[in-house]
Amino acid sequence: MTDWRIGPVPGRGLRRANGGELALPLQILHGGQHCAIARLELTPAEAEQLHAALCYALGEQSPPPDAPECRHPVRYPGGRQRY
Repeated sequence: MTDWRIGPVPGRGLRRANGGELALPLQILHGGQHCAIARLELTPAEAEQLHAALCYALGEQSPPPDAPECRHPVRYPGGRQRY
């Protein structure tokens, strides 16, 4: 088993890239040692698909207090709760 890890770069969030794409810097670690930083580039359509997939996967879990607004339930008067 290898000890490779890929994750967000602390302090460097999602940015707009050329052509309207979105770029997320990711750090690559091997054995806990920094190896490189790479960018995950997504078109707006790919970002929407990823957003929908993450919302679906997280839907059963209660959002933490600092979660983005889109993760908090919407309550409709006299209706059922929707996300």
